[in-house]
Amino acid sequence: MGSSIANNLIIYISSITASLSYCYFISSKLPKGIYRFISLIPILYLFTILPLLFSSVFPTAVAFSFTTWLTNFKLIRFAFDLDHSPFHPSYSLLKFITFTSLPIKSKTAHRNSTNSVPNRFRFKLGFELLIFSILVKIVLNYRTRVHQKLISFIYGWLLFLLIDIVAYISNALLFLLTGLELEPPSDHPYLATSLQNFWGRWNLLVTTTLRHTVYKPVLLAFCNYKWGPLAGVLVSFLVSGLMHEVFVYQLSRAAPTWEMTSFFMLHGVCVVVEMIVKRGLSGGRWRLPEVVAWLLTIGFVFVTGVLMFIPPFIRGRVDEKMIREYKTLVESVKSKY
Repeated sequence: MGSSIANNLIIYISSITASLSYCYFISSKLPKGIYRFISLIPILYLFTILPLLFSSVFPTAVAFSFTTWLTNFKLIRFAFDLDHSPFHPSYSLLKFITFTSLPIKSKTAHRNSTNSVPNRFRFKLGFELLIFSILVKIVLNYRTRVHQKLISFIYGWLLFLLIDIVAYISNALLFLLTGLELEPPSDHPYLATSLQNFWGRWNLLVTTTLRHTVYKPVLLAFCNYKWGPLAGVLVSFLVSGLMHEVFVYQLSRAAPTWEMTSFFMLHGVCVVVEMIVKRGLSGGRWRLPEVVAWLLTIGFVFVTGVLMFIPPFIRGRVDEKMIREYKTLVESVKSKY
């Protein structure tokens, strides 16, 4: 099992390195636009199926997030030379590969004198690992005794923590090796007071990617229309929904049910309505009391998440696989230490 994962990891890293080298040396020489995009189609396809190398939930989720989603969308920006393209003629091959395959901060951190991981990484990672362990324990002990909707609610928190944990571990490793930092995974989405605010805080890797690759180009295409920003929001949520369908398929290997697309389109429509209402009420100056706005936002996210977002993961037994892998990892660590 271990050797199989190691072999797949070598294939995965080698494929990314070779593919991005092709982009750097060949595709970059073509004029930006359709011809460069056509040259990238085989790479975009490869990066879409590459996570299927892995059968475990955790490596598949990481490979999808960093390669199928982040790198592919950065390559689309590279093809059309959009804002925040990862390519610049002055970049070395190593810098191009690093900035294309990872969500590097635009203002990178300097190494400290001891070359150690910043305390904020250690504290946040330790705290979130503790909460993650407690929630997994609750699921293991009470999954058959409590209402399924409560378990779905806990799964939502596990997903949020998993995104953060993977990001903090990746961040710590990258900082030790290069002194660079990744973009933060989220910005306290549980404090959001509107849907627009929530989606600006949740999973910043995805939010930033969609803003530069989908929202801004749509906005530019409809710049002469008042409804241009609304179209940009709807298209961004549609793309996010379709990408989440691919994500669930890669984790479960089950045919898509389109619940993810429905979930994100529902939220997209609600965000658009929210924007229109805010714009119409006293030029956006009128606001609900903050506590009421927070309760409505979190309540809506919770209800729709439990009914539409979590079920595809449960139906595909992704939750069972994740818990099984977590137990195996814990038992392995216990046996060694």
